[in-house]
Amino acid sequence: MGRFLFLILLVPALSACTSLPPPEGPWASPLYHEHPLVGSLWRVEDGQQVDEALLMQEMNESTFLILGEKHDNPDHHALQLHVLKRLLDASSLATVSFEMLDSSQEEALRAVAGGPVLSDAALRTQLQWDEEGWDWSFYGPLLQEALGAGVPVHTANISREQMMGVYGGELDAAVEARLNEMQRQRLEQDIDESHCGMLPQSQFAAMVRVQQARDSVMAQSLQSTVDLAGVHVLIAGNFHARRDLGVPNYLTLDNGRDHGRLLSVAFLEVHPDALTLQEYLDSFSSTLPYDYVWFTPAVATEDYCASLRGNAADQ
Repeated sequence: MGRFLFLILLVPALSACTSLPPPEGPWASPLYHEHPLVGSLWRVEDGQQVDEALLMQEMNESTFLILGEKHDNPDHHALQLHVLKRLLDASSLATVSFEMLDSSQEEALRAVAGGPVLSDAALRTQLQWDEEGWDWSFYGPLLQEALGAGVPVHTANISREQMMGVYGGELDAAVEARLNEMQRQRLEQDIDESHCGMLPQSQFAAMVRVQQARDSVMAQSLQSTVDLAGVHVLIAGNFHARRDLGVPNYLTLDNGRDHGRLLSVAFLEVHPDALTLQEYLDSFSSTLPYDYVWFTPAVATEDYCASLRGNAADQ
């Protein structure tokens, strides 16, 4: 629920831009390596292409850093790992929170953090990892990098039981109030589109409640140890990283303190028919959703909605 896969962004037309290699190793995603945006980084505020050194400086100076992703793209996870390593090299990584870990895994995570370093297989078993929902080969290296360096790791999602409670019940009024009516309408629209227009309208309000509850918990995870100096990182889907609708809206909800400097970075797949940044704006509201965008090759060309409708027709 809430795993929305979107393209993005605003900025002036692309001038001289050539495909760039990844920081470490070859691209793993198979499609569109020669696309002119692949490997490029862009600052959304002024539409300028930037280099990695500038982005890393911005990251090191942030309090909260949200690293968005398309969940099934291996290059997004490789770049997230690259960022974590760079932050560790600079001794600036304070904590890492994961959308992929929910509150039901909190006790197991505490046991892992307080014990000896585990093998990859042992860590996966100890955490009771949801392999059907999250590919361990993507997230295991991120967890091992943080835990191996002694960096606190936090769950950042509600459990399935909590999710069903929110779905069938009510949302805390203070959490609900973090989005205005226009934002909630936009969220309903995006939920409808992400379900290919096949979700009954009667379920929209419940889905919005769940999305808000999840974003609120992710924000709480980031804030829970904000007194620790350094950068507090959230690994989550690109939708959660959005400034207009996602986690940034909830960061001051509980403690009322200035949340410091927030940086939202989205890793985005290129599309073969969208060769300039301006062309990625169409999928978004007028509010710029991220601070920086890092473009990568794509995983697949499958029309998800066509496949979903086909499966429904066969049933």
